[in-house]
Amino acid sequence: MSDLTDLTLAEARDALRSGETTAQALTEAHIEAVEGAGALNAFVHPTFDLARAQAEAADERIRRGDAPDMCGLPIGVKDLFCTKDVASQAGSKILDGFRPAYESTVTDKLFTSGAVMLGKLNMDEFAMGSSNETSTYGDAVNPWRAGNSDAALTPGGSSGGSAAAVAARTCLAALGTDTGGSIRQPAAFTGIVGIKPTYGRVSRWGIVAFASSLDQAGPMTRSVQDAAIMLRAMSGHDPKDSTSADLEVPDFEALAQQDIAGKVIGIPREYRMDGMPEEIEALWQQGIDMLRDAGAETRDISLPHTKYALPAYYVIAPAEASSNLARYDGVRFGYRAKLDQGDGVTEMYEKTRAEGFGHEVQRRVMIGTYVLSAGFYDAYYNRARKVRALIKKDFDEVFAEGVDAILTPATPSAAFELGAMADADPIQMYLNDVFTVTVNLAGLPGVAVPAGLDRRGLPLGLQLIGKPWAEGELLATARALEERAGFVARPEKWW
Repeated sequence: MSDLTDLTLAEARDALRSGETTAQALTEAHIEAVEGAGALNAFVHPTFDLARAQAEAADERIRRGDAPDMCGLPIGVKDLFCTKDVASQAGSKILDGFRPAYESTVTDKLFTSGAVMLGKLNMDEFAMGSSNETSTYGDAVNPWRAGNSDAALTPGGSSGGSAAAVAARTCLAALGTDTGGSIRQPAAFTGIVGIKPTYGRVSRWGIVAFASSLDQAGPMTRSVQDAAIMLRAMSGHDPKDSTSADLEVPDFEALAQQDIAGKVIGIPREYRMDGMPEEIEALWQQGIDMLRDAGAETRDISLPHTKYALPAYYVIAPAEASSNLARYDGVRFGYRAKLDQGDGVTEMYEKTRAEGFGHEVQRRVMIGTYVLSAGFYDAYYNRARKVRALIKKDFDEVFAEGVDAILTPATPSAAFELGAMADADPIQMYLNDVFTVTVNLAGLPGVAVPAGLDRRGLPLGLQLIGKPWAEGELLATARALEERAGFVARPEKWW
């Protein structure tokens, strides 16, 4: 058998069932990998004792023949998920010391199915960022290097730790969340697969909220098949989440094996943007050719309100964030600033939030509070909501005309150097989400698939957007693209 850390979820599952290895051996191999990858700063709260106990229990379930698909498989969990009695900080100083007395629905589902948690993963603070540089834990580092350069690259954000951990083979898969591209962009930057499901497919209960109408959890894996396996385990109706859809969870793994001959793939002309790098344009055309080779038909389509998506997103998301983050005040849990004699509750709020929130979170809270304020609510927030409805209508009309999925680039570039945008206008960083935010605004499923390398040897990804609740069909298209792209490159170990 190959190195245990090189296995996919599917291969590890089959090896456990056949007795070729054990969950405990698999877990120890990954613990060793995590311990040797400190330079990536991906795992910020290791839970090795818990992982060993979970692996022992998983082996017993396997011996009894009572083993769901995820049983015994070591994964990492983004720090945005509340995990019982384990630090859950959302990458923020203001939640320092917070250990929930409860389990998020998603992690509970995965643990019930026997998954093994190696630890919590680095992320941008409160999921606000595209480069994992706003974290209280410091930057997560991409395991890839550009050519002969030793410069540290971003793994993307906000699920940067999850992406780096999976790409570096320190866990078989990881949980991420996606509010405007935070699963798909880091997946593309690190050469892995990441899917954002339809809004409502996966429960948000127990996930620290950023923008409640946009947030959705999803798997980050090394293959489309793995994404299907993990997505099935974490999906399903949750009465604790009022936005959770009461729909049966299909067998995504089986659906992902379907032939896509005759499917219609839309190619939106609005995504051909001025200044798009030639490599991204060329990769997109290669993706079109690959899907045609798989028997699909491609069709030029129009999504006319795409150009308004980024400004609408950066009104709606900060507005919801400013409301959600109002609960962090230093009173009940988390960080509390030291007070001077004579300070009252107002000073406690002000000092705690000034010290506890990072600059990017403060910026977005201020923007959100502004657009929700009297006199500006209609001019900004209500107008953005109307634009959002038009963006969704664009997609609805395209799908009603027979399009089965839409192919676009995943990112406007490959991974860039950490610190490269430190002094730039924040809008330059926000432009990393230009191809992904429409999917969240419309509540649709989207998946990033690694499809090639740029001239410096860095991974590039393509994005597929699907119809609501059609993740199985979307994964089948992603698998066809994955097979023809034949992406097998991996980062050379330097850490």
